Amino acid sequence: MVGKFISIEGVEGAGKSTQVSFIQDYLTSLGKTVVVTREPGGTELSEKIRNLLLEPSPNSMDNDTELLLMFASRAEHVSKVINPALHRGEWVLCDRFLDATYAYQGAGRGIQRQRIQQIADWTLKGLTPDLTLLFDLPVELGLERVLERKGEMDRFEQEKINFFKKIRKSYLKSAKAEPNRIKIVDASLSRTKIQKQLTQLIKPLI
Repeated sequence: MVGKFISIEGVEGAGKSTQVSFIQDYLTSLGKTVVVTREPGGTELSEKIRNLLLEPSPNSMDNDTELLLMFASRAEHVSKVINPALHRGEWVLCDRFLDATYAYQGAGRGIQRQRIQQIADWTLKGLTPDLTLLFDLPVELGLERVLERKGEMDRFEQEKINFFKKIRKSYLKSAKAEPNRIKIVDASLSRTKIQKQLTQLIKPLI
């Protein structure tokens, strides 16, 4: 038996983390065993890499270093958490996955998509989410939410608004290119309306 793999994507402040718990509860109520995880992170080693990536620093990190750290974390995560769970027939719910790398390191940092694809092919060996839920909303609204809920912002959240506009554009471009996998969720709506969207989008996988 092979489980199902759902990734959650979106710009900063889109409310992904809030809805992950709802999706987990929804799937559990249907009798599914659900593994909730995140990227970067998900294992002890990957969480240490996450800290390196997110910690604010007066010294900028080289873009290639950032990309390779993301994939180092992901390779460990896939090997130790995601693949084992899928082989057990469980459902994996992951806050960010490969699409985030194309958006943040690709569109945001300007790294060529082909270079990212080459590392993805090597480390993931064809692993792709069965469904990607893209939480979309205007960048300005998302950053406003981030400012309201947080004190010190992490290294990515401190970027300029144009950085996040590139990311949103990349996400929407990916959704247009892969409409069967990537489903757009209007994250500007109320929590109830968002959850209604989510159940409708997940049902075909059940």
